[in-house]
Amino acid sequence: MKRGPLWRLSISTSAEAEEAVVELFGQVLNEPFCSYTDVRTGRATVTAYLKNRNAWTRARREMLRAALDQVRTCGLSVGAGRVRLTRIRWEDWSNSWKRHFRPIEIGRRLLVQPTWSRRRARRGQAVVWLDPDFNFGTSHHPTTAYCLRQLVARRAPETPQSFLDLSTGSGILAIAAAKLGYGPIDALDLDPDALRIARNNARRNSVARQLRFLQRSVGKLSVRSGRRYGVICANLSTELLLRERKRIVASLRHDGVLVLAGILEPEFAHVRRAYESAGLRLLATRREREWRSGTFHSGTSIARFPAGPLNGAAIRRQKVSSRTGGR
Repeated sequence: MKRGPLWRLSISTSAEAEEAVVELFGQVLNEPFCSYTDVRTGRATVTAYLKNRNAWTRARREMLRAALDQVRTCGLSVGAGRVRLTRIRWEDWSNSWKRHFRPIEIGRRLLVQPTWSRRRARRGQAVVWLDPDFNFGTSHHPTTAYCLRQLVARRAPETPQSFLDLSTGSGILAIAAAKLGYGPIDALDLDPDALRIARNNARRNSVARQLRFLQRSVGKLSVRSGRRYGVICANLSTELLLRERKRIVASLRHDGVLVLAGILEPEFAHVRRAYESAGLRLLATRREREWRSGTFHSGTSIARFPAGPLNGAAIRRQKVSSRTGGR
């Protein structure tokens, strides 16, 4: 059956305003849309595909412009804010989005790339094959990228290190941990669709036998006699991190590392105080766009763990803060 043309409606914006613009698209258009950020340029593009050009009405144009002006008044830079409507062929639409999902290197030890990529890994570099999905994370999101960098930085060579992935989603963190030599590895998620996708991704990466996927919520973690892990990644909402703090901390070994992500910048100080009051020490923190993530240690010494990016500076700031009574 012959198909007519599609119309690609896209808006270029800044990385910091990407989520706000995505919300605007959802309000103005009753059409499927997607977004991506070019990690090299920091520019974001939000795109919708229309079957009928008439769907992009004058009223919708005016609504979107007014909404963009409102975003600017809130202090967010929307960048160029340029809206384009382009006629494309069906076959162009079905493949063109792939060029936006490029391989990403996490240091020199890990490469995450889609299955259609022909990029060759460096010598000794582990490769995670993962195709993007609209519902589950890839390494392109700042919070996922932070967790991956910490997995690389915290891997102690030739040392057994167990790993727990809370809310595994696509399974990217658990798969990367297996490729880096962690074990045993448990990955939790309450969503059966997430677990199905994660298991498929694990099989694609030939690490399915190294991982244990469990359909379980964070609220089911034991606060007393459960298994304890050397490294935990908790890429969760602030509300869940605070509510289940005791269970998360109870799952960490005495000398373990806890990576917390999914936290909005204004909420990080509250999360930090909560986990420091539970006896953990902040090792590193990083802000990317509106997100701030942090890495905590449960022991009294950190010398045994490799230093990751910004870790040295973070530790020095922490020592100064403790002497001066800062937060």
